[in-house]
Amino acid sequence: MSAIHPKITEVLTHIFKVPVGEIRPDSTMDSLEMDSLAAAEFAVLLRETAAGDQDFDRLPKNATLADITRFIEAAGGGALVVGESAMSSAR
Repeated sequence: MSAIHPKITEVLTHIFKVPVGEIRPDSTMDSLEMDSLAAAEFAVLLRETAAGDQDFDRLPKNATLADITRFIEAAGGGALVVGESAMSSAR
């Protein structure tokens, strides 16, 4: 996986409290037990922190983390920064 996947992992573990052992390239929001609100917050967080102007609403509901990584890369986004403004939410 690219350098984006570790940042996605960081967001999921630190903000959404997903156990790192559950995060795999083939994981989906459903398989990570993230409800629709958490998945929407995750998309907003990615939209706000990923370089580029991705429309995450175009991703299918069952997109895997590998799909999300490829989507960000294809849109030219490479920098995913987890900062103070990140939403805090639990699953």
